[in-house]
Amino acid sequence: MNREQEWSRRNFLAASALLPSLARAAERPRVLPGLDRVVEQKGAPLTGKRVGLLVHAASLTADGRHAIDALTGSGVKLVRLFGAEHGFRGLAAAGEKVDDGVDGKTGLPVISLYGRKSKPSPEDLLGLDVFVVDLQDAGVRFYTFAATMMHCLDACAEAGVPMVVLDRPNPIGGRRVEGPLSAPESEVPRSLVNMTPGPLVHGLTMAEIARVVNADRRKKADLSAVALAGWSREMTWADTGLPWVNPSPNLRSAEACLAYPGTCLIEGTTATEGRGTDAPFLKIGAPWLKSVELAKAVRVPGFALEPITFTPRSSAATPSPKHLDIPCQGLQVRVVDARKVEAYRLGVTLLIEMKKLHSEFAWLRDGTGFDRLVGTGALRAAIDRGDSADAIVAADAPAIEAFRKSRAPSLLY
Repeated sequence: MNREQEWSRRNFLAASALLPSLARAAERPRVLPGLDRVVEQKGAPLTGKRVGLLVHAASLTADGRHAIDALTGSGVKLVRLFGAEHGFRGLAAAGEKVDDGVDGKTGLPVISLYGRKSKPSPEDLLGLDVFVVDLQDAGVRFYTFAATMMHCLDACAEAGVPMVVLDRPNPIGGRRVEGPLSAPESEVPRSLVNMTPGPLVHGLTMAEIARVVNADRRKKADLSAVALAGWSREMTWADTGLPWVNPSPNLRSAEACLAYPGTCLIEGTTATEGRGTDAPFLKIGAPWLKSVELAKAVRVPGFALEPITFTPRSSAATPSPKHLDIPCQGLQVRVVDARKVEAYRLGVTLLIEMKKLHSEFAWLRDGTGFDRLVGTGALRAAIDRGDSADAIVAADAPAIEAFRKSRAPSLLY
């Protein structure tokens, strides 16, 4: 069985498993993605245009049809597909480079924006009347899809190709804004994980991110959005009535998404953030972790921590997880109140207490990977100094308030 056949098999199994929940969501969804609104309007505003489409595995209608099928069925003429990290079918592991190719189902060419390049070339946009983005974000800067969209926005502005964003909910809500801004590029090199504007947790939908970015560009793109129906800023994913579909192989539940802005920070240390387990970002640990002591030391609103043991295993989603096949002491992270969660504070508190309790704790690659993930060296420096979580969180407050004001004209909801 070749890779394309294996991808098709896995897609079929995943889709089959989702059918019951998708059917329930289709009965009375409280929120409709932009994609559904285009389908309801029989393809408008894309009808009669040659469309390039940037999608991934979670680019689905509320009743479970992929954007490629739903748009084609609505009379939209797709001429080129584009994929971000994990590929347009969402099956490549984190960080795995993806080559250009041809979609086996439609025969359409597929341009990878997570391989040889991260920005479409002029040739990639040649002959397109419109470039459409339909990606589910996670609400945190180091999730790379927004940055890929930003590169596409620049390319569209340069080529004179209009961009339309089919909006999707921010799964952790639009009120929550947490964490630091990225430092200047002279301090931390720019990459897909740290180039999205605003604090680490930005509280924006994908269309709003595009609007914020476009407003600040010297050469602006012809940008429009198909807004969500029924979404409001206080909603988390559970409030939308939509089924959860993994936007990337390791982000496997709406609960994990609420913890992800904090627990993913563990990725930059010698502990594991849970890749290689059945619940990445909801399980953290290491062979040396003092789990009972750590659970007692970490108290953060909205979360409960439970000592557990687990052993990371290799999988298609994570071929080489940290502490592969080594039993780990760890913590199970549970969301007990989605309205109160402070994921960034959770991550900061975990790092502070892990460092206090364990001589084995260390930053990977002298901390450069952590700084790149967070977008600044200030957080690591504060933890190394022994600053408290309260002090670290408070230091970000002025920049957060300024961002809330600057983003206001770009908000859609």
